[in-house]
Amino acid sequence: MDRFFLLSERGTTPRREMLAGLATFLTMAYIVVVNPGMMAAAGIDHGAAFVATCLAAAIGSALMAVLANYPIALAPGMGLNAYFAFAVVGGMGVPWPVALGAVFLSGLIFFAVSMFGFREWLINSIPLSLKLGIAAGIGLFLGLIGLQGMGLVVDNPATLVTLGPLHEPKTLLSCFGFLLIAGLVARGVTGGVVIGIAVTALLGVPLGLTNFQGIVALPPSLAPTFLQMDIAGALKLGVAGIVFTFFMVDLLDNAGTLIATTHRAGLMAKDGSVPRLGRALMADSGGAMIGAALGTSTTVSYIESAAGVQAGGRTGLTALTVAVLFLLTLFLAPLATSIPGFATAPALVLVACLMTQGLRDLAWDDITEYLPAIVVTIATPFTFSIASGIELGFITYVAVKLVAGRGREVHGAVWLIAALSAARFVLGA
Repeated sequence: MDRFFLLSERGTTPRREMLAGLATFLTMAYIVVVNPGMMAAAGIDHGAAFVATCLAAAIGSALMAVLANYPIALAPGMGLNAYFAFAVVGGMGVPWPVALGAVFLSGLIFFAVSMFGFREWLINSIPLSLKLGIAAGIGLFLGLIGLQGMGLVVDNPATLVTLGPLHEPKTLLSCFGFLLIAGLVARGVTGGVVIGIAVTALLGVPLGLTNFQGIVALPPSLAPTFLQMDIAGALKLGVAGIVFTFFMVDLLDNAGTLIATTHRAGLMAKDGSVPRLGRALMADSGGAMIGAALGTSTTVSYIESAAGVQAGGRTGLTALTVAVLFLLTLFLAPLATSIPGFATAPALVLVACLMTQGLRDLAWDDITEYLPAIVVTIATPFTFSIASGIELGFITYVAVKLVAGRGREVHGAVWLIAALSAARFVLGA
């Protein structure tokens, strides 16, 4: 195990990696509740979608562990599942088997360009300033989600957002959990994130806020969705735009997550490149195809993996632990889904705070570098879209460099991403 995962080389231990995997799992376990609901809205059997979600997360995370040795877990992506259910199936009237076929084809395209090194060339060509902005932007995106989960931020028709009711027991418990987690991390307590989540959830029991619904339950049947994807239907010209959108959003979301988590874990090279990026991207694309075959929307790398990184995860053993926990979730669904959102939300806020640290490394004396990075940072949470924030950053980077008379500094890959991003906005894809 030590030789395969390079535990000693990265200064970690099996116990630390497993605790980190538990931390990541607890912060992303909500997907086993949310995603089946999304898929059910698209007409997919809820029980089958639950099993598909767990299996897609387990297989995808295991692929990342074995192929790339990164502490990054995978699962059906938030945002893409909403696009699948409400835009493609609900809005465009595309049958869900055809939509699954489109997800499979986008994963296949991903895999093909990964094999030829195109995606690796693309992502490694992104300037360091944009990578730092992406990491910070995703951090603030997580922070907004976490603050919503804590009840500190709520919607307001006049101001878009406002301060939530601080007197609510859930909000008070969440605030306590955040301070506890932050204090434990500051003291260097291994597994401090997990301890904080567990304590917060347990404190909710006597208040009736944490409802343990049992321990063991047999998993539902996967038959209603297994291999039900309609690839032939997805190959029709009318679905080409859908496949392209899945491809672009998957590319940018995965790129953002890989950049953010490897930077936070100290695994990014000094020049800003991501080692073994090709293998990580193959795990992503393979997970997307397998997820479609099982019956769920696009499987992506999860930014919640940053919680495990903060807990000490540095190798694929963290991701493998997440994979095992998702398999156990098939049989322990009542227990796994009993951890309330107000207990995991504080961990996301803490991670958000930590992920903004990279902004200190920006070239603050060069506006053509730091301005696009800040655009990504603020656009990601305010558009509530990792992909949109990244796209706006690329467009800004190219435009500012060009107007400043420094267009030659822009790498060809950056021009390509900016052009594709602009096309997606113009076409409304």
